[in-house]
Amino acid sequence: MSYSRFAIYYVAPEGTLAEFGASWLGWDIARGCVVPLMDHPGLAAITEAPRKYGFHGTLKPPFRLADGASEDGLHTALSDMARMLPPARCDGLELRVLGGFLALTPRGDLRPLQQVAETCVIALDRFRAPLTDAELARRRKANLSDRQEALLRDWGYPYVMDQFRFHLTLSGKIAKADMPAWTKTARDALPDLPRPFVIDQVALCGERCDGRFEVIHRYPLTG
Repeated sequence: MSYSRFAIYYVAPEGTLAEFGASWLGWDIARGCVVPLMDHPGLAAITEAPRKYGFHGTLKPPFRLADGASEDGLHTALSDMARMLPPARCDGLELRVLGGFLALTPRGDLRPLQQVAETCVIALDRFRAPLTDAELARRRKANLSDRQEALLRDWGYPYVMDQFRFHLTLSGKIAKADMPAWTKTARDALPDLPRPFVIDQVALCGERCDGRFEVIHRYPLTG
């Protein structure tokens, strides 16, 4: 399989949370296949934007490989990094509204999780191709702060380091008037959320020719 971009994600291990995420979005990122969408009128519309990415938490955002970099080299570097990183543990997950969309977010001490994300961004950055002018212009439409502009230039994405907020996206933008109903629908559909929430593996994911992401390989954190 040839991939146009790569990303480092947290992808829930096999179990009820992963099953929920796949059926809520209609795409199983772990298996790389379409699955039947939950039977909720309007769900296909509100999940259209995040569907191609699958149910995941971003650690290093999608990037194209730099000139001279290889997928094999990325595998090796990620494997080496994962062996040095300890698992990250926080109190649990909760359903929240973030900037007009629904997501699951961690609660408790988030410093270990932040450390995993920062390490992924920094340690693997040599594999990231610079953004094109068009990609920079698209990112700048979001009215970035000075800090976010600096992060965009340095790391290819404005929401990393101190601007990073880990989340598992459940929807695109939802109208304010519709948010209470969709929040209740999501809460009713959710399985028991993990307590504690532990990230003990990271996944190298690739963007396929159809624009959808799938897991290529998982790496346990054993530091």
